[in-house]
Amino acid sequence: MVGEQETERNDVREDGRRPPRAVVGSHRIDEEMFGRVFDVKVVRRIWAFVRPYRLKLIISVVAVLVFTATQLAIPLIIRHAIDTGLGKGDQARAALNLSMVAFAIVIAINFVASWVQETVVGKTAENVLFDIRTAMFRHLQRVSLSFMDKTEVGRLMSRLQGDVNAMQEFLETSVLSVGDIVLLFGIVFLMLWLNVELGLLTLAVLPVLLIVRIFWLPRARVAFMAAHESNSVANGALAEAIHGVRAVQSMDRQQVNFALYDEKAQTNLRAHLTAAKYAQVMVPVVDSLTGVAMAVLVVVGGAMVLGQRLDVGVMVAFLFYIQRFFDPIRSLTMQYSVMQRAMASGQRLTEVLDVAVDVTDAPDAIELGTDMDGSVEFRNVTFGYDPKQPILKNLSFRVNPGQTVALIGPTGSGKSSAMALAHRFYDAQQGQVLIGGHDVRDVTQASLGRQIAMVLQEPFLFTGTILENIRFNKTEASRDDVVAAAKAVGAHDFIAALPQGYETMTGERGGSLSLGQRQLISFARALVADAKILVLDEATASIDSYTEMLIQKALKTLLKGRTGIVIAHRLATIRDADQIVVLANGELMEKGDHDALIKAEGLYATLYNMSYASFDDIPQVVKASAGH
Repeated sequence: MVGEQETERNDVREDGRRPPRAVVGSHRIDEEMFGRVFDVKVVRRIWAFVRPYRLKLIISVVAVLVFTATQLAIPLIIRHAIDTGLGKGDQARAALNLSMVAFAIVIAINFVASWVQETVVGKTAENVLFDIRTAMFRHLQRVSLSFMDKTEVGRLMSRLQGDVNAMQEFLETSVLSVGDIVLLFGIVFLMLWLNVELGLLTLAVLPVLLIVRIFWLPRARVAFMAAHESNSVANGALAEAIHGVRAVQSMDRQQVNFALYDEKAQTNLRAHLTAAKYAQVMVPVVDSLTGVAMAVLVVVGGAMVLGQRLDVGVMVAFLFYIQRFFDPIRSLTMQYSVMQRAMASGQRLTEVLDVAVDVTDAPDAIELGTDMDGSVEFRNVTFGYDPKQPILKNLSFRVNPGQTVALIGPTGSGKSSAMALAHRFYDAQQGQVLIGGHDVRDVTQASLGRQIAMVLQEPFLFTGTILENIRFNKTEASRDDVVAAAKAVGAHDFIAALPQGYETMTGERGGSLSLGQRQLISFARALVADAKILVLDEATASIDSYTEMLIQKALKTLLKGRTGIVIAHRLATIRDADQIVVLANGELMEKGDHDALIKAEGLYATLYNMSYASFDDIPQVVKASAGH
């Protein structure tokens, strides 16, 4: 429904009835930037994806704890080796040998635990992220178009990529943070157990770190989230610029667009530099405190050793513990920012997963079978993308089985919106839309989709071969069916002339083909679908008169036995329709065949005369071409 429907949606936005670009879902940018440090609701939702892998998670935690225990044990083994194994005699030699064996065993256990934690945590995180991505993709394929109307694609892609990656980082580090916490408290306990006086003296540097963190955390939080949000904005601008590159080049706006994007990129750069500054400031602070603690230990502990109040092995163990003491502090500091980003990312991911699907099948919905008659009827239908501003107003008309009916009217009159309701992309606020005598709300969307084939003004081809694109709506169609449909719409000749024929790759959005060729392929795709109802929404607007004439000839044959609904501005395209429905401002102005409406001298006659006043040669060209 690109074209008229886009005009209607844009009008809604321009009138202020749509959320501004800064709004995503129901949350504003400032809510994205200043999310909670730990959000129980987000964790609970993410846990639903982790639960299937809880056994692997338990194995990971156990491996982390074993790894941490070995780290705590190594200084104790060294202490024992120094205090009991450096003397003379068999007893000292036996103690040293025992220490060496214990050291080898602990190192082996350390290696196995490290390998298990890295392998299991990595695989589990990848599986969880795969499940989240899959769930989001499935949901976005089913989500109502009303959500897509007000959501920027670039920001949505940022969620699918950046936010999911942030969750992966959190899942991988959260298990390791358990080990960091245990290591931190384990070191404190062991230092106090080895020597209370020296342990308390060493821990005296912690208040300095606490004061630094009190001033650092709030500023770091704002910086981290600002960097995350600016990255999302820059990605959105980048996606928009790439999607609209043809329009940009046609209007020679490259320099203007570069300036606009450069502003967002510079903002993103400044935000990331600020975040990096706060992320890095704790490293020298922690390193300095480590040096101070070790200096205190060397001076005080050395004096205690000389005074024979402390064993040398205990002092060496203290040196190892102090060296490791600030590592978990540094790691937990960085994991704080990781967790905060993850909470904000998790909130945005769950927003997408929680987007309500407005159009759903009723519990007792029926399947439309191939025996349905193909009729289309609107009964007093009122609809608007914003219910307060209706686009269609009390619209009623009927298309009988096998008829070809044309919907015409000025831009914004509601033609494409009516067809969107027929396919149940949206639900009407009032009235009924009936397909085959059934209210569209009483039938399954899947069966409705199988009975309605649509060709839009802007054809969309997917990356793949031409063969795959033509049978996109009916994957079981044979190659003969595809070729027959292509021949019927006049696409076979240009397809056969391509280097790989029907196996030619179309590229993204079919960029390797002309607009007219893409449109012919979309015609063939609609015909292969073999639906009872064929909707052409401005489908010939981008095709030259000769190609349009070929399609018109093909459609006369192909529409036999099918209901055809044609939306067009070119009156030559629809004057042979069985019935013409004229809309204006969402209301039915008149209906009837071409001759009857010309005699009525109403809106249709006015549009017809205006059109041919500027295109007098079209009837002659079509007749002359058809004669050959």
